[in-house]
Formats: sequence, C-alpha cells, structure tokens
Amino acid sequence: MVELFNWLFGQYADYSTLFISLELIAVSCGVASVLLASRLNVLVFPIGLISTAIFVYLLWQWQLFGDMFINAYYTVMSLYGWFNWTKNKAQLQNRAKKDIQSGSEIQSEVQVEHINKQDLPILALLAVATIAFVALVYYFRPVINNNFSFDGVVLGLHLFTWVDYTDMLTTALFLMAMWLMARRKIEHWLLWIVADAISVPLYFYKGFTFTAFQYVIFTLIAIWAYYEWQQRYRSQSTVKTAYA
Repeated sequence: MVELFNWLFGQYADYSTLFISLELIAVSCGVASVLLASRLNVLVFPIGLISTAIFVYLLWQWQLFGDMFINAYYTVMSLYGWFNWTKNKAQLQNRAKKDIQSGSEIQSEVQVEHINKQDLPILALLAVATIAFVALVYYFRPVINNNFSFDGVVLGLHLFTWVDYTDMLTTALFLMAMWLMARRKIEHWLLWIVADAISVPLYFYKGFTFTAFQYVIFTLIAIWAYYEWQQRYRSQSTVKTAYA
C-alpha cells in the first residue's frame, strides 16, 4: 500500500504547497464545470474559467505546452460559450413569455442540437490547425527550454516522443469538443469521452496524479452526460411537436 501511495503521489514531494493547492482547486473547478455542463447550466463557463486560468499557469511552469494551449483556448471558448448559451436561454425565455402555452420548463432552458454538415469543415480546420500548431511548439521546445535561444540547440522530429504525438491527438480532440460544446452540439460528449480516456494514462505517466484522477471522473461524467443530452433533445423535440 505504501509503495502504491508513493507511486501515485511521490512526485508531489518536491512540489510547493502553492502548486499542489492550485492543482487541487483547478481540478475541483474542472469537475464542477463538467457536472454543470451535463445539466446544461450556464455556470459551467465561469466555473470552468477558474480551472482553465489556473491550469494555464501550472502547465507553463511544468513546460507542457500542448496542454497549456488547450487551456488557453478553453478560456477563450468559455467566454464565447457563456455568451452563446446565455443568448439562447434568453431567446427561449422571451419566446415562452409571448406564448403562455409554450411556457414549459424545457422550452425556457438552453436547447441542444445535433451536429450538422456546416460544422464539419470547421472541425476539420480545427483539427489540422491544432496538430500543426502543437507540433510546431514541440519542434521548437528545445529553444523554448533554452530561454528562447538557438545557441547549442538541436531540432528535429526525431526528438518527438510518443507522449508528444499523443498530446497532439488529445489537443485536437479537446479543441473540437470545446467548440461543439459552445455551440450546444450533443456529439461533443463523444469527443470528450475519447480524449478523456486517453488522458488518464497519459497524465499518470507524466506524474500528475490529481489531474489523472480528474480525467477518470471526466470520462464517467461524459458517458452519463451524453445520454442526458440525448434525453434532453428528445424531450425538447416532443414539446415542439406538441405545440406546433
């Protein structure tokens, strides 16, 4: 048992109390934001902003630049999603006020949608741009680690590790999922499930146990949330039919 504990948490022995506290706060806010997202609660975005802002700082300190880029992107998309969800909810509430018969609870909440053909080109662009950007960051990682100096630095794809390639994949999946989430698309949960599941062993390998456990929880919540959003879509479709 002691050996297992040391394997899981031994890397924190050299961490400052500040870093450990920040990671725990970021993880707690991250889990809370995913739970709020599963319930279509607009508070997912302000709570998520706390988590992503902290992780941007921590990941920069840990020199995990791909992960840092994800969280910086999350911060921007959280602002966009917050605006989009709030606007959608306000429109539905105003519509319900104009028609007393349509003033049901379901219709006054944020509505969800399925992905459509118009979303696919943007998703493809996000995937290609993300992989290219993260690959570029890792290619020049020796320069970044050398205080942005090329003196004595060796560059090349041969320096890439399987962790780097996996990071590129999960980064692309996360960015596509976050954009779809901001657009209220049900299928974003499928991307979360795949990316979160991959991230669990990846973060254990990197030595960030609390974050790895966070992704275990994320995976389970995403599976449940996917079915929750499917049920919500069927419910709102039934209401639309009833009042058509």
